[in-house]
Amino acid sequence: MTPASIKEIREIIKKELPDLMRQDPEIQHMVLRLARQEFADRHETEDRFTLLLKELRRDREEQSRKWDEQQLELKREWNEQNSKWQEQSRRWDEQNSKWQEQTRMWHEQREEQNCRWDEQNRKWDENQKQLVRLHEEIMAIALKHDRSIGALGARWGISSEAAFRNALAAILEQSFNARVINIQDYDDEGQVFGRPDQVELDVIILDGMVIAIEMKSSMSKADMYLFERKVRFYENRHQRKVNRLMVISPMIDARARKAGEALAIEMYSDSMDVESL
Repeated sequence: MTPASIKEIREIIKKELPDLMRQDPEIQHMVLRLARQEFADRHETEDRFTLLLKELRRDREEQSRKWDEQQLELKREWNEQNSKWQEQSRRWDEQNSKWQEQTRMWHEQREEQNCRWDEQNRKWDENQKQLVRLHEEIMAIALKHDRSIGALGARWGISSEAAFRNALAAILEQSFNARVINIQDYDDEGQVFGRPDQVELDVIILDGMVIAIEMKSSMSKADMYLFERKVRFYENRHQRKVNRLMVISPMIDARARKAGEALAIEMYSDSMDVESL
């Protein structure tokens, strides 16, 4: 047979074989026997398919079981973690509540302390004002008393000086035949005070000796220099040499004593200290 014939026969078989298999059982069995060598039959295919389905079902069930177990494990872990978070959140809320309460108490204590400080400061200011007012009142009273005492002391000092001067003059004149003279000259050139003014000086004259005496309740350094200038003024005005300069005072300043020593002035704080004339 030629290749063209073989090709035609194949075409005829392909075209007629399906109808022949449906119409002729023998041809159908023959084709099935031939095909069974290469392909499984229906029952075998169904068995294999069933087995495959069972394996797939078993795998799916196993996978589903593992998935369920995994989901249960994840759910359990999630519940545990969620429980821990809830516990931690509860503790945090408790701590936060305690912190807020503590903060509130601190604020209240601070406000209370501030109120106390404000009250203390207010009382302190009031006390200070009262103390200042009391101090001013005391100082005013003290100043008034100082002025009164000063005026009284000044009057007492003047009176005491005059009384002592008169008594001393009487003793010297009556017992020692001395002359006690109260000199009152006007200083036109201002030699004593730096400007023209009246100059007063007590002088004792005994046996031709001239003694200048200054009697005061207190003597300062300036008083010493003033006394020395009054003596020099007397010497220039009356052309008489003063032989002794004496200061009699119960209170002589330390600086006044140094000035008196430098000016050769005899100083007596007690009447018993006066040397014999």
